[in-house]
Amino acid sequence: MSQAVRAELKIRVDALRARGVIPRLDVLVAIQDPSSIAYVNMKRKWAEAIGIEGESFEISDATSQDELLERILKLNADKRVHGVLIQHPLPKHLDEPEALMTLGAAKDVDGITPQSLGRLVSDLPGFRCATPLGITKIIDHYEIPVEGKRAVVIGRSVILGKPMALMLLQKNATVTIAHSRTQNLQDLCRDADILVAAVGRPEMIKGNWIKPGAVVIDAGYNKVEGRKGDVGDVHFEGAAEVASWITPVPGGVGPMTVASLLSNAVEAAEATLA
Repeated sequence: MSQAVRAELKIRVDALRARGVIPRLDVLVAIQDPSSIAYVNMKRKWAEAIGIEGESFEISDATSQDELLERILKLNADKRVHGVLIQHPLPKHLDEPEALMTLGAAKDVDGITPQSLGRLVSDLPGFRCATPLGITKIIDHYEIPVEGKRAVVIGRSVILGKPMALMLLQKNATVTIAHSRTQNLQDLCRDADILVAAVGRPEMIKGNWIKPGAVVIDAGYNKVEGRKGDVGDVHFEGAAEVASWITPVPGGVGPMTVASLLSNAVEAAEATLA
């Protein structure tokens, strides 16, 4: 799916370039965070492969809040820049919410600023959070029925759990948001026709938590000491025996998150021609 989306995006980027518009996505990333650097490098590699250009601006422990906000304001004002990604997390001494508020909705191709989330809540057009957007693309591609179904989202973050619940609600699912402190969580999961795991705890959700025939979408990426690679929030082998559909980790939601981010960036570039 990710490959297909990127192939379609390359056609759109080529059309933009033919009209003199070079899509550009700039990134602000904490240089001291190796996982963020690796993730941004992967995004950059995929972006360049389809013709999206851009710069990465390194944020360090020496970067002041004023310097950060000044950089964001410059990017907002730069007509060459169509999208801006503030890679979470920023160094702890910086006020990340203020940075996101300063970015606003117009160039927020990751869909995580308060303005973008407000547009989602209000059913207004705007860029949607990349991971939930990638999940909805998976659901649509495989023509998984959502209307009237009972969906449970485990996780309440503003970049995944909450927007995911709202996007499922827009598809007419009956949605419950749960989290690690939810009482009787296993019973709640067993009632779910669609289960989205985004709690951040490795293999927390076992196969016997899954309703037979349920759709299981694992948005968790966890490192476990002594094990090679990432593991999800769902125990894959056990859940796969019960579920009708299930996403793997790695290779499931992650590639669609990046593809959705790039899709938003291309859409932002196309809007300049409207």
